[in-house]
Amino acid sequence: MDTVVLYPSSGIGHLAPMTEFAKLLVAQGLSVVMPILPPMFPSVSTSAIDDYITRISSSHPSISFHRLPTFTIDYSSTNFAIRAFSYVRAANPLLRDLLQTISQTSNIRAFLTDFFCIDALDVAADLQLPAYVFFTCSAFVLAYFLYLPTLHSEMACGPSEFGETPIHIPGLPPIPPSQLPDHTRDRDEGLQTIVDVFSRFPEAKGIIVNSFEFMESRTLKTIREGHCLPNRETPPVYCVGPLITVSKRGGERHECLTWLDKQPKGSVVFLCFGSKGRFSKEQVMEIATGLERSEQRFVWVVRSPPDPENRFANFNEVDLDTLLPVGFLERTEGRGVVVKDWAPQVEVLNHEATGGFVTHCGWNSVLEGLCAGVGMIAWPLHAEQKMNKVMLVDEMKLAVAILGYHDKGKVVAEEVENRVRWLMESDGGMELRNRAKAMKDRATAAVSDGGSSYAAVLEIASQWKLLS
Repeated sequence: MDTVVLYPSSGIGHLAPMTEFAKLLVAQGLSVVMPILPPMFPSVSTSAIDDYITRISSSHPSISFHRLPTFTIDYSSTNFAIRAFSYVRAANPLLRDLLQTISQTSNIRAFLTDFFCIDALDVAADLQLPAYVFFTCSAFVLAYFLYLPTLHSEMACGPSEFGETPIHIPGLPPIPPSQLPDHTRDRDEGLQTIVDVFSRFPEAKGIIVNSFEFMESRTLKTIREGHCLPNRETPPVYCVGPLITVSKRGGERHECLTWLDKQPKGSVVFLCFGSKGRFSKEQVMEIATGLERSEQRFVWVVRSPPDPENRFANFNEVDLDTLLPVGFLERTEGRGVVVKDWAPQVEVLNHEATGGFVTHCGWNSVLEGLCAGVGMIAWPLHAEQKMNKVMLVDEMKLAVAILGYHDKGKVVAEEVENRVRWLMESDGGMELRNRAKAMKDRATAAVSDGGSSYAAVLEIASQWKLLS
């Protein structure tokens, strides 16, 4: 049996797009095995991942999941980046054992590793497997990370010490240091670890990106011409996206969709900030006040506030009575819906009543917004989301940025009100929403028969099936 091994890092945001790519490979006659890392922190709930794996396993038997055994590691550093990459590296012996077991009954044609699991390239090399990197972010962010080792060698200090003097990266507009990804702004041991990780990308036989050619053509051209990897050969880059997951849970249709059925076309703003998007009670109050004053229809997903002592802790059930202003739900009844913890995001975005999306700019959410053709309000929180904001606002003109999120600042109610009103009522907002609808058509074309992403999947799968 011809098999491809896809190795995701922890978190549903990395597992889901890789699984969507696995479905495309299965459609081309390949079977897929996906090793699953145990959670790095014991306090992390795996229920969402467990439910997801159960659903995929039952509906796609050619995709099999193998959980690696739980293991422990003694960390020599408190730096999160160092700890995260050390944890994945420590799993290599377990991964090697699994791959050797799989190879006894299957022909492993290729090994794809999430970029967070880049040290798994060592295992692939030992077993003489063709290895590829699966990049779950945009080509925009890929260009930065490929160029990061060069940038690091040329700069005597970390980007944050340049104030707001823009950083110049091939294929990208000038970017203020404050908008660069977390853990790459300060010249510390964590940054060196990240530089070492992305220095390994040229070892791969190819880089597979969850994006599409039309959306990032300028950046992709720059990458492929080698400008982001001076003096090193750039691996082939394949855009296979957008890879979209329709998140469903058991039971009846979600009540927020029933409410949307009764709203005018394009009249509702959807606010959702990802699985890790949690705000303080004070910030939730500001959002609520701004939404109420905006007089716009809304669906808002609210999660419990973060634990300042443990960002990965499990969270208590949302208590709307303590989080929201007194009387908010009563005053906005009929005009808005507050959803606890989770909503079927793809379905909400694609509902004809939805016209705008306030998003944390996680890449999966960005692609879901683009594929739904809705205009966005960009409110980045962490990781690479600020760079995604730069791309959406400055490069593509598909979003407007909200002000006040910098340096853990608070976005005030007036800003929420003004941005929501602008997107839904102004001529500028209408123009932005029309551009979003046009990009939706381009995204649909990319994954359709004859489209650029469709062709890329065929090319990759054909290469792997021809391997002896």
